[in-house]
Amino acid sequence: MPKLSHAIRFSLISVSGAMGALVLGTEALADGPACTPGDQVCKFRQLGTELPTPNIFRNAAGAPGPAYWQQQANYKIDVVLDEEERRISAESTIDYVNNSPDPLNYIWVALDQNRFKDGSLARESATAAATGSARGDGSSKQDRVSFGSLRYSQANEDREYGFEFKAVTDADGNDLNYTINDSMMRIDLEEPLAPEERTVINIDWDHNIIDEEAVGGRGGYEYFEEEDNYIFGMAQWFPRLAAYTDYTGWQNKQFLGRGEFTLEFGDYDVSLTVPSDHIVSASGVLQNPREVLTGEQRRRLSNLSTEETRYIVTPEEAEENEKTKADGTSTWKFRAENVRDFAWSSSRKYIWDAMLFEQDDENNPTVTAMSFFPKEADPVWSKYSTQSVVHTMDVYNKFAFNYPYPVAQSVNSWERGGMEYPMITFNGYRPSEDEKTGEVTYSRRIKYGLIGVIIHEIGHIYFPMTVNSDERRWTWMDEGINTFLEYQAEYEWEENFPISRYGSNNPMDDISRYMTSSNQVPIMTQSDSVLQFGPNAYSKPATALMVLRETVMGRELFDFAFREYSNRWKFKRPTPADFFRTMEDASAVDLDWFWRGWFFGTDHVDIALTDVRQYQISSQDPDVEKDKDRDEYNQNTPETITQKRNRQEGIETRVSRYQELEDFYNENDRFTVTNKDRNSFQSFLKNLKDWEKEVYERALEDNDYYYFVDFENIGGLISPLPLTLTYENGDTEEIMVPAEIWRRDTESVTKLIVRDRKILSIELDAQHMTADADYGNNSFPQKLTQSRIEMYKSDYKASSMMADMLVELKGNPDEMKSEDGDAKDVPMKTVEPTDAAEDKTSAENRQGSDIEEPETDRSEKKKSTLRKTLERMLGGE
Repeated sequence: MPKLSHAIRFSLISVSGAMGALVLGTEALADGPACTPGDQVCKFRQLGTELPTPNIFRNAAGAPGPAYWQQQANYKIDVVLDEEERRISAESTIDYVNNSPDPLNYIWVALDQNRFKDGSLARESATAAATGSARGDGSSKQDRVSFGSLRYSQANEDREYGFEFKAVTDADGNDLNYTINDSMMRIDLEEPLAPEERTVINIDWDHNIIDEEAVGGRGGYEYFEEEDNYIFGMAQWFPRLAAYTDYTGWQNKQFLGRGEFTLEFGDYDVSLTVPSDHIVSASGVLQNPREVLTGEQRRRLSNLSTEETRYIVTPEEAEENEKTKADGTSTWKFRAENVRDFAWSSSRKYIWDAMLFEQDDENNPTVTAMSFFPKEADPVWSKYSTQSVVHTMDVYNKFAFNYPYPVAQSVNSWERGGMEYPMITFNGYRPSEDEKTGEVTYSRRIKYGLIGVIIHEIGHIYFPMTVNSDERRWTWMDEGINTFLEYQAEYEWEENFPISRYGSNNPMDDISRYMTSSNQVPIMTQSDSVLQFGPNAYSKPATALMVLRETVMGRELFDFAFREYSNRWKFKRPTPADFFRTMEDASAVDLDWFWRGWFFGTDHVDIALTDVRQYQISSQDPDVEKDKDRDEYNQNTPETITQKRNRQEGIETRVSRYQELEDFYNENDRFTVTNKDRNSFQSFLKNLKDWEKEVYERALEDNDYYYFVDFENIGGLISPLPLTLTYENGDTEEIMVPAEIWRRDTESVTKLIVRDRKILSIELDAQHMTADADYGNNSFPQKLTQSRIEMYKSDYKASSMMADMLVELKGNPDEMKSEDGDAKDVPMKTVEPTDAAEDKTSAENRQGSDIEEPETDRSEKKKSTLRKTLERMLGGE
């Protein structure tokens, strides 16, 4: 590898009829049809058919067009919770407004609870590996059955899930015809619903509440056996109007578990009848506090602070409350305006704390931030939950818009995970209790996991609960954008926040694990078809936006454009094209190459800095340059080892012994200046035009260093080139080579860097801001990788069946529990086909085979013999 400090001189040339220039090489050409392997400019082609044509609904700038419209669905719901039966019964009236230009003959309603019904598309299409998973996916190819999947199957056998409809009528109480297709219901209208008209639909239904721990599904109940209590987290609990849009018509894709919910905005009036000792959290503002709260609780609510959290229901009060069960019921009434969904949670176990968040907003100056959680969630919840809610609003407001609702809530309605709804979020993470000492502690993972999930889920109230993207089609517009903002809030929570699940605080270092894997699909893949859902829908788009902000666009341009997108589409429904176009429209940065590579492809970033060559301008004066040529030759060409050792051994050459053999060439080496050389130099000077002579003389005076730096695009994904130049005196300089350097050749490029002093080394992406997959090829000269190695001591011992048989049999099943819990596999054996007689015998022998039976005298004898044999071999008595 050539040394960076090796200086080479090159000559200026004069090109007839044009300005004198350095010959840098030939330009790569597009060879063949667009985006075929020979098309070097494919990755910089403008997005054409990949994006829909702008129209009067969505313009070319990425903003809502002059004829933009969206539907409205208003709800009035009365629901009764039967705690003992774990079931709800409800009556609803839906006021549906047709703001589209189209007459509608029917209306589609989403029945997401039907995902859990027997025979549902979600359950029947689940692969063996996905059976029992919370989101209905899995990738293992092994024949295995987990305890969790068995529990899932048993839970579905024990109870019937899904909607049970009692009535579907119009405003006058007349029955409406309807057809249920899996998780969608089509309600046929008596007459077409014309544009700008509205219709009323009444739907009465019941359904059993799922066991969230066994079934999974973003809602359900959690049972606390010790005190016979429940927490209910009610989500996707009512029939919801499907979205009707300008870009896809009815969004009636079936709910398979991953593609979340695309809904219409509206106003909600919801009455929740629950046991009278329950505390309820819900989307919206409580309308009847005097009927459901004590005077002390109302006083505490009216005396909240912006500086600290304060209890509405204290831990002591909650613990006392859960000891007994009330006989009566109470009805909590909530109103939520301009929301796209409604969720609620109810339990007698809840501790309730709150604080105020103030923002510069004329319509919504003060937000009440609240948390609801059982004693099992403390002390970590009372310390961090509500503070995390407030922190999220503080940071997201800077990037997007002011928090749009009067309340923001974090509810611990389950032990793990998180899910979002307007004004309310369900969040997991709890501390653990030592079984021996009873001491409650929480790990680093629990602490930062809780803060992170609350930030993420409260952040979803901005995206997609306000910027209403289509989650059934493009998960990344919901999860990816929100994860990017979650990262920003975590950076502002504390330095070195462990953002990723690997404990790193730089997602750009972690995403390459996914981007270099083989099992990938583009980010733009429809939600239910995404492989490796977490990195594809969350981490990769979030990292892409970090690269866009910190490396490609810069903070000022990105932040302005992102705020423009957020405010353009606040309470509206954007598509990916609207996001892509707005980011370009508001920044004047051409980003088609970026969207094409990061969102439509599966390449990864791996740019190699392969070579650096250093030059200075040659004066072409032979009396100057020939001496330099001699010095450079001697510096770069070591003396032949044979000649060197001959001299060390005292061997004399013939010419040294016979001086008469010397001639002109012994006195003048090949670097001696000749008259012809001098004449050539004078001819060069004479033929220079005035401006060329001026350039020549200035270049000699400047005496700059010219560095030709070669880059190779190994990963295929186009990237800017952040370079760190280190000079001989230790000074460093940061420069950013824009991604457009690749626009004529996306495989290899050379960058010319001119400086007035020597560069000692050049490093590519020293601050890890491009998601490069291999930093081992990013330096010139190449760096040695530093790490440590542990000493290894082999503890290998040959296995012994005899010794294994003497291991004490553990009788307590609890001692054999796996740390993975439900992830453990059930022991299985292959059952071979048998004839009738063998099958009968086998069935008899298998009866009760899972029950431990007393050992026979024969087995005791065999065991005794084994022990005696082993003791004799080991020299025992």
